[in-house]
Amino acid sequence: MYPSGRRERKGESAMMPVARMTTIFLALAALAQFLRFVLRVEVTAGGVSIPLWASALACVVTGGLSIMLWRESRR
Repeated sequence: MYPSGRRERKGESAMMPVARMTTIFLALAALAQFLRFVLRVEVTAGGVSIPLWASALACVVTGGLSIMLWRESRR
């Protein structure tokens, strides 16, 4: 049962709206980091070049968090 008192219908997603938005946001962040890594886009912040390995790490972390949140929300 949802906090609003509405019951979940068979086949309806059990994810709450905030969890769904967060999952999508994390998945998009992982995709952006993956594309930066694959396309080898140079990023400079405050005169410092951000290494590509940082994007690979960020992709794994944000992708993992997105998958874990999605799986946890489906229970």
